[in-house]
Amino acid sequence: MEPHWDESLPIYRQLRDRVVAMILEGSLKEGDALPSVRNVAAEFRLNPLTVLKGYQQLVDENLVEKRRGRGMFVSSGAHDALLKDERQRFLTEEWPKVRATIQRLGLSAADLLKGGPASAPGPETGDDHDDRH
Repeated sequence: MEPHWDESLPIYRQLRDRVVAMILEGSLKEGDALPSVRNVAAEFRLNPLTVLKGYQQLVDENLVEKRRGRGMFVSSGAHDALLKDERQRFLTEEWPKVRATIQRLGLSAADLLKGGPASAPGPETGDDHDDRH
């Protein structure tokens, strides 16, 4: 996890989102233990209650399970549930914005697949303005 925090979101929410990203990326697998509240709090200089609140959100979402005296572990099925939820969230919340931008800019599918427009606008003079001598 990165030690940089975004001022626009509560830290506990960012912590929750980072654990979600780790599960989706596969760096935390089903059955893996989450780093302890104490270790995360010490490593990132956070109040342990902040870490606990982020972890509790994961428990409330059934992505993580508490094992008394042992810690918190990624729940069985967490990856698949997250993938389904994140795909749905992307399609309903993010994609409409992205699609509107694509249409506004007049980009084609070929442009997007190639990573840029086929011909970038520029001077038609043929002069590259290469200043290397």
